Amino acid sequence: MQKVEHIGIAVKDLGISIPLFEKLLRTNCYKTEQVAGEQVNTAFFRQGETKIELLESSTPEGVIARFIEKKGEGVHHIAFAVADIQAEMTRLQAEGFVLLNETPRRGADNKWVCFLHPKGTNGVLVELCQEAEATT
Repeated sequence: MQKVEHIGIAVKDLGISIPLFEKLLRTNCYKTEQVAGEQVNTAFFRQGETKIELLESSTPEGVIARFIEKKGEGVHHIAFAVADIQAEMTRLQAEGFVLLNETPRRGADNKWVCFLHPKGTNGVLVELCQEAEATT
């Protein structure tokens, strides 16, 4: 793993949360994106080399809506940048980690992503991500 790529934060309403985080981080939201396949709307901020990703459910049945219903707004996941997501998935599976995705899938911010089951990572949802152009 190369670095912390971003920290994902589940929020109820991007319209409220974007201005809040702009004040908190003293920087503007540089990008919003809808990821239809994940039923999520996202907003991104840069803090040094790390990004903050706000996640708002686009449907009442979405995974983010269910997360907020169960745990409330807050940290949803931590994402690590990897050079070769396939190789990292193979390595982690061999180490006994449970992958929530059999193959990488398209995520926000032009990334291939895969999640690790939080039961094997001390309750933390871990995301692996790789720039889409770098995937062969």
